[in-house]
Amino acid sequence: MSDQSPPPGWPPRDPDTPPSTPGAPERRPASRTAPRPERTGLRRLLPTWRTVLGTLLLAALLIGGALVAGYLLVDIPPANAAATAQSNVYLYADGSQLARDGEVNRVNVPLSQVPRGVQEAVLAAEDRDFYSERAVDPKAMVRAAWNTATGKGTQSGSTITQQYVKNYYLGQEQTIKRKVKEFFIAIKLGREKSKDYILEGYLNTSYFGRNAYGIQAASQAYYGKDVNKLTPAEGAYLATLLNSPSAFDVVSHPQSRDRAVARWNYVLDGMVKKKWMTPEERAAVRFPEPGKVRAAAGLSGQRGYLVEAVKDYIADHKILDDKTLAEGGYRITTTIDRRRQSAFVDAVQKQLMDKLDPGARPADRVVRAGGASIDPATGKIVALYGGIDYTKQYVNNATRHDYQVASTFKPFVFASAVQNDSRTQDGRRITPNTIYNGDNKRRVVGTRIPYAPENEGQQSYGDITVNTATDLSVNTVFAQMVVDVGTEKVKRTAIDLGIPEDTPNFVVGPAMALGTMQASVVDMTQAYATLADHGRYTPYTFLEKISKDGDDVHLPDRTPRQAVPREAADTTTSMLVSVVDNGTGTEALAAGHPAAGKTGTAELDRAAWFAAYTPDLVTVVSVMGQDPDTGTLQSLYGALGEARIGGGYPARIWAAYTKAALEATDPEDFDLELQPGAAQLPPPPPVQPTTPQQPDGSRPPWQRPDRPTPPGPPTPPGPPNGGQTDGGQTTGGETNGGQTNGGQTNGGQTTGGETTGGQTNGGQTTGGETTGGQTTGGETTGGQTNGGTTQGRRPPSHFLE
Repeated sequence: MSDQSPPPGWPPRDPDTPPSTPGAPERRPASRTAPRPERTGLRRLLPTWRTVLGTLLLAALLIGGALVAGYLLVDIPPANAAATAQSNVYLYADGSQLARDGEVNRVNVPLSQVPRGVQEAVLAAEDRDFYSERAVDPKAMVRAAWNTATGKGTQSGSTITQQYVKNYYLGQEQTIKRKVKEFFIAIKLGREKSKDYILEGYLNTSYFGRNAYGIQAASQAYYGKDVNKLTPAEGAYLATLLNSPSAFDVVSHPQSRDRAVARWNYVLDGMVKKKWMTPEERAAVRFPEPGKVRAAAGLSGQRGYLVEAVKDYIADHKILDDKTLAEGGYRITTTIDRRRQSAFVDAVQKQLMDKLDPGARPADRVVRAGGASIDPATGKIVALYGGIDYTKQYVNNATRHDYQVASTFKPFVFASAVQNDSRTQDGRRITPNTIYNGDNKRRVVGTRIPYAPENEGQQSYGDITVNTATDLSVNTVFAQMVVDVGTEKVKRTAIDLGIPEDTPNFVVGPAMALGTMQASVVDMTQAYATLADHGRYTPYTFLEKISKDGDDVHLPDRTPRQAVPREAADTTTSMLVSVVDNGTGTEALAAGHPAAGKTGTAELDRAAWFAAYTPDLVTVVSVMGQDPDTGTLQSLYGALGEARIGGGYPARIWAAYTKAALEATDPEDFDLELQPGAAQLPPPPPVQPTTPQQPDGSRPPWQRPDRPTPPGPPTPPGPPNGGQTDGGQTTGGETNGGQTNGGQTNGGQTTGGETTGGQTNGGQTTGGETTGGQTTGGETTGGQTNGGTTQGRRPPSHFLE
C-alpha cells in the first residue's frame, strides 16, 4: 500500500532527510495563516474585548427589555388607602386601649392658592431642578444608595415625582418591589401629567407633622392661617418639616431647634442660589416661630405625652419612619402599666399640683413636673408623667433635654471611681470611707482648669468621708473626686450607664460633677436603672409589640450587658441608701420600702430632682420652672410659698407613687456586693458645718438682692437630728417651741438655745434666721435667731447642689 499523497502546496517529505537542526528556520506551509500567540500569565484570566463587548450588548438588551416590559406592565394604580390615612391604636400593656391618634387632617387646595414663594421654598428643600429634570434621576438614586451604603446616612435619591407616587399611589415601606413600581409609575406619570399637576399632588399628600397632611392643613397647624397667607419664610419652615416632621418641630422638640433652624437656612440659601430670592430679601428674613401645638381632644391628659414618647421612640430607633407610621393602621402595645400610670398621676396631683395657688403666689405659675418609672430587670417603662395635660402643656417634661440634672449626676462620679480603682491626689483608694476636704470654695487640685465651687449655703464641712459628702451633697468633694478619677473616664461611665453621648452640655471638666449636663428624665431613669440592676444595662423600651394587618413589626434587640462592675454599682447603691436614711432624701422613707436615691437642685433653682430606686422599681421625678407664655426656663424661688423647692417635693412624689406602685409586694432589702474597704464604719460625730460670718446688717452670701424670701406655712416635723435640709443636715438637738432640749455633741452637752422672732417646730425655724451658736470648752451654748424667715430648707443660691 502506497503512502497517502500530501495535501496540495506541501512539498514531499523525504523519509531519509533528518529533522531540522536547532536554530534552523522552521518550514511552514505556504498557504496556512499564522496562528495567534497563546495567552499566558494573568492574561489568561482576563476576558477578551470581544467577550466584554458581547456581555455589554447582552446586558443592554436585557435592561432595555426589562425597562420596556416594566413600562408596559406597570399601570398607574388608584390612590392608596394611605392617601386617606388610618388611625393608629395605642394599647396599655394589658391590652386595654390607651389612645387613638385621631382622624386624618387634610384639606386639598389647588396649586394656584399656594403662593409662589412657598412653592419655591418646597422645591429648594426637596428638588431644585424639578421643572427641568425628568421624572426620575438615576444618577441621584445611585448617589443616594452609595452614600447610604458607605455610612453617610440614609438618603433619598427620589425626585418630587417619585415622592408623590410613593405618597399617593404606593406606600412608605422600604422594599425593592415598591421602589421598582415607584420607578415605572413615576416615568409614566411624568409623560402623562404636567409638572404643575404633580407638584400640586405632592403638596396635598405630604406629611408635615402635627397630624397635618398637605400644605393647607400644615399652614393651619403651625401658623393658624390659610396657605394663601403664608410668607416665604413660613413656607421655608414648612418645607423644612418635610425632611423630618417630628424632629424639626421646634415647639414640641425644643432640643432640636438648632438642627431645624440650620435646615431652614439651607432652604432659604437654596432659594437665593436659584435666584428665587434676592440676597437682600434673604438677609431680612427672620425665623418664623410656629404656634403652639393644638392636640386632638382624644390626646388630653397623659395620653398625648405617652403617644408622643412612643412615636419618638419608634422613629429614633428606626422601627418605622414618620411617614410610614402616619399611614396608620398599626396596633401598638406599649409597656405602660395602667395601674402604675394612674398612681403616678395621682402622686403628682396630690403632692404638688393641688398645692399650687398661682393667684396668691405668682411663682406657682412656672411650676412643671416630669417623671418616668422603669422596671430595672426588663428595661420596660411602666409609667411616665409628661405634664399637667397634653392639650395645655404640650412639651413632654419626661423627654425634654434642657434642664441640668444637678447633683443626681454625683453617683456616676463615685461609680466611675470604683470601676477604675481610682485614687486621690495623695494615693488613697476612693471608697465610701475615704476622707476629703469639704470646705466651701476649696480649689480643685490636679487640673489646669481653675475651679473652686461653692457648697450649698456656702457651708464648710472640713474633713468628711465620701459617704457623708454624698448624704449632704457637698459640691467641693465631688468636684475634686471627678478630677481624681479623670473627667473622660467619668463621662465614659455615665454613657455606659445609659446617658446618651450627645446629651446637651455633656462637657468634660470639674464642673461636670455638679450635673451641668442636660439629660432627660427618661435618660436619668435609664442610668439609675443600671445601678439598681447591679451594673447591668438593659436598654429601655416603650414597646411590647407593633403589628399591622396581622403581621408583627420587628423590634430592635435589647440584649442586656454588664455596663459597670457589680461592686461599682452596688457600692454606689449603698451610699445612696444612706442618702435616704440619713441625708437629703429622707422624704423617700414614706414609701415604706428600702430605697436608694439622690436629690439635686439645678443652677438658679430652675429644676429640683429626686432619682431613686427600690430593688425592683426605678423612678426619677423632676419639678421644673418654665414660663407658660414664653417657654423660657424660670427659677422656682418662692414657688409653693417656699424659699427653695429643693429635693423635698420630688421626693414626696416619688414616695407616694412608689408606695402605691408596690402596694402588692413586700419590702425587699438590697443584695449588695461592696468593694474592698467599703464596709460601713461606726458613724462619725455629727458634722457641724460653718458659714462665712457677715457684718451686722449685711446680706447673707446666698440671699438674692432682688427676690425677698417669701413667707410660707411650716413644713412637717423633721427627723430627730434637728431638721433635714436638701444640701446639709442640721444637727445639735431637737427643737420644740423655740427651746433646744437634749442634743449630744462630741465633747460637750448642748444646752439652751433661744429663738427670737419665730417659732421652731421639729427642726424647723419659721420667722427667724439662725446665725449659729458658740462652742466654749466643749459646751455648745445658745444660738440666737434674728430676723428673716427660715422654712427648714436651704436659702436661695446661684449654684448647683
